[in-house]
Amino acid sequence: MNLRALQFFFFAAIALFLSVTILRGALSSGTTYSLSFVDIDGNKLSTADGHVTVLVLATTADWEKARAVGDRVPDYCLGNPDYRMITIIRFIRRHIAIGRRIATAFVRHRVNEEAKRLQTRYDAKKIARDARTDIFTVTDFDGSASSQLGEPGGATDFCVFVFGRNGELLAQWHGVPSAKQLAAVVK
Repeated sequence: MNLRALQFFFFAAIALFLSVTILRGALSSGTTYSLSFVDIDGNKLSTADGHVTVLVLATTADWEKARAVGDRVPDYCLGNPDYRMITIIRFIRRHIAIGRRIATAFVRHRVNEEAKRLQTRYDAKKIARDARTDIFTVTDFDGSASSQLGEPGGATDFCVFVFGRNGELLAQWHGVPSAKQLAAVVK
C-alpha cells in the first residue's frame, strides 16, 4: 500500500514539474516583450518599436489560417503605419531538407501572391500605397524566432499574438481569432 502511495506522489510531482516547465516558456498577457526579427526583405522588426503588432506564428501548412487572420484585420489598420502584421513561418525539420534558398524563394512567391490579394483590398479602400511594403514575413528555419515566443523549436501550434506599441502582450490565441476579437484588441 505504501509503495502505491509513493508511486502516486512521484507521478504527481513529475506531472507538476513538467507543467511548470512547459508554462514557463509561454508569454503572459500584460507583460512587455521586446522581441526582434528580420524579415525576408531584410527589415528589422521589433514588438516594441511603436507599432501595434499582430504576430502570426505558423508552419507552411498553415497558409490558410494566416490568410484568415490577415483578412480579419480591421480596415482602419490597412496602410496605417501605426499597425503591422508579421507572419513567422516556422519550418519543420522535414521541410528544411529542401534547402533554405528554395524554401525562401517559395515563401517570397507566396508573399507576392498575398500582396496582390491585399492590393485589391487597398484599392477598394482607396489606399494609395504598395501593399507589398506592408507584408512582413520571417522565415524560421532554426527555431530562433519561435523560441522568442515561448514556443519550443519543434512545436507546431498555430498562434496569434497582439503586442501594443511598447511591446505589451495584449492578447494571444492558439487558433484564428474572430474579426470581432481581433478588432477589440487592436483598437
